[in-house]
Amino acid sequence: MKAVTNSILPPAILDANANRLRDIKPPVLIPSGWAGVFWILAALVTAALVFLAWRQWRRRRAMQPPKPVIPAHLRARRALEEALALIGQPREFCIVVSDTIRWYLEERFRFRAPERTTEEFLHELQATSLLTTAQKQSLGEFLTRCDLVKFARYEPGEPELRDLHRSAMRLVEETEPRPEPEPSPPPRQGTQTGVAPQPQATALSPPPLPK
Repeated sequence: MKAVTNSILPPAILDANANRLRDIKPPVLIPSGWAGVFWILAALVTAALVFLAWRQWRRRRAMQPPKPVIPAHLRARRALEEALALIGQPREFCIVVSDTIRWYLEERFRFRAPERTTEEFLHELQATSLLTTAQKQSLGEFLTRCDLVKFARYEPGEPELRDLHRSAMRLVEETEPRPEPEPSPPPRQGTQTGVAPQPQATALSPPPLPK
């Protein structure tokens, strides 16, 4: 009996396939370590440039002079003067004028005026000594009259609106900080104020006796 083989092809065909030339395989790319080094260096250079730019920006910002702070009473005066352009619109005029006085008192005396109702604010105002009795009364009347226009649909005439404006401006003028007087220089030593220094008398020695 003939031996049974695994292949069904004749031996001649198998030998021919074994001797046939195969196609050349494409080159295999071998990763180079220099590429990783290049990307690391590029990232470091970028980070250094960003840091230098940020440092230069902070240096320029520190060299810029600070913006002058406008005092609260000056800003309140300016806002009240600009509110006169709305005097033909009573409700808008009273909103601007009353809000200006509220935030002015908050910045000037640390009152929590803008976030409270008129009743709550006036109740708190009675316990402070930062305003005089007359100023407290004038402020209460001012805010009450403004609330009538804002919430009760009361429409006052221009003379009444100008009177409200004068009340607000007068309150700012009365409560603005006053400049401190300059101290007078101390008098000079050995002199009195308004008196000229007198020359001191010198003692004369007696003449020599004759021999």
